[in-house]
Parts: sequence; C-alpha cells; structure tokens
Amino acid sequence: MSAQSPLSLHEAALSMASSPDAVHAIEVTLAHAIEHGDLHANVKRWATEQWEGQQLPGNINRRETFIARSELDAWLQRCPPA
Repeated sequence: MSAQSPLSLHEAALSMASSPDAVHAIEVTLAHAIEHGDLHANVKRWATEQWEGQQLPGNINRRETFIARSELDAWLQRCPPA
C-alpha cells in the first residue's frame, strides 16, 4: 500500500491508537467527524441486518469507508485528538 492510498476508517483508527483498547473510541470520533462534515470520506453504510462488531454513528462501515490520507492529515491539524 502506498503513502497515497486511502485508509479505511478502521486502518485510520489503528494508525492513531495508542493501544488496542482505544481503536473503537477513535473509530467513533472519526465517524462523528464524517457525519458532521468535518472529515471527508467515501462512506459505505451498513444495513441494520448486516451489522458486524460495535456500531458506529450513522451505521458507517468501518472497513469499507475510506479516508484519503491528505484529508485525515488536514483534519488532524484542525482537530487534534485529545
């Protein structure tokens, strides 16, 4: 995967997490940013009956929603995680 390849929401959360326990919380933060228009992403949503794992806001599919690295970097500059 090149440095220009988009990241899935899950991959983005993994890259930001300081521990495995933090991944879901970061996924939720990213999903909220996407839902509020603060972070641009190519979003795929789950139908309720298809859901896997812990749910994210807007039924966002964490493995099939993609964020451009440049968009993630710009968002991190504007809104660094706490």
